[in-house]
Amino acid sequence: MSAVVPVHDEAPWKAGLRSARANLIPGLVLQAFALAVVLGYYFHAPTRTGLTRLAELRNDTGVLFGIFTTGLCGGLLPLLYLKAAPSTRRHITWPQGWGLTAFWSYKGWEIALWYGFMAWTLGEAADVRTIAAKSLLDQFVYCPIWAIPTTALVYLWCQNGFNHHLLIADLRTPRWYARRVLPLLLANLGVWLPLVCIIYALPTPLQLPLQNIVLCFFTLMLAHMAREPSLIPAE
Repeated sequence: MSAVVPVHDEAPWKAGLRSARANLIPGLVLQAFALAVVLGYYFHAPTRTGLTRLAELRNDTGVLFGIFTTGLCGGLLPLLYLKAAPSTRRHITWPQGWGLTAFWSYKGWEIALWYGFMAWTLGEAADVRTIAAKSLLDQFVYCPIWAIPTTALVYLWCQNGFNHHLLIADLRTPRWYARRVLPLLLANLGVWLPLVCIIYALPTPLQLPLQNIVLCFFTLMLAHMAREPSLIPAE
């Protein structure tokens, strides 16, 4: 594990915009890929057939599908990638990696519930109004209130060796949301706001599989951002 370093004085919104700019091209590639998947589903018969089988697998396996695939895409695969690269091998320990894999496995269950809740409350139509409503609730209610803060907490907890005393101390430090959540939230919007609009255009059983395809990229971005600040504020 890398040594603890002081918190930078960079404004939170600048840190978030810096990360969003750094990931602009990869983000656009992922968004284009996701859009191609959706267009293939609606306009390319072989793609639709393959995705329909994936949706059937998703329905047959239930909650286990989300737990396994999200843990794999959000935790295990990024862990193996970081450990395989000499430049990042020391940035994450195996216990940290397993902790994040467990976290993303849980998130698979949570996200599946969220997509189901959106379908139950707003319907499963793929019209502009329904997609826009789901996307706005996703990015401006679910993410800032719950998804991003809990993700920031878990990543910072893992970063500092699962030391809950450091985590509590950081939570008690003023402007925690601005320091820890706002940069991630801004970076999240740059990648995920266009993506969720694309994801919600698919039938509900295919929404989680598609979001997991792009999750590997997003978790790598989170890992990069979480390494920079410390849970110990500068004195």
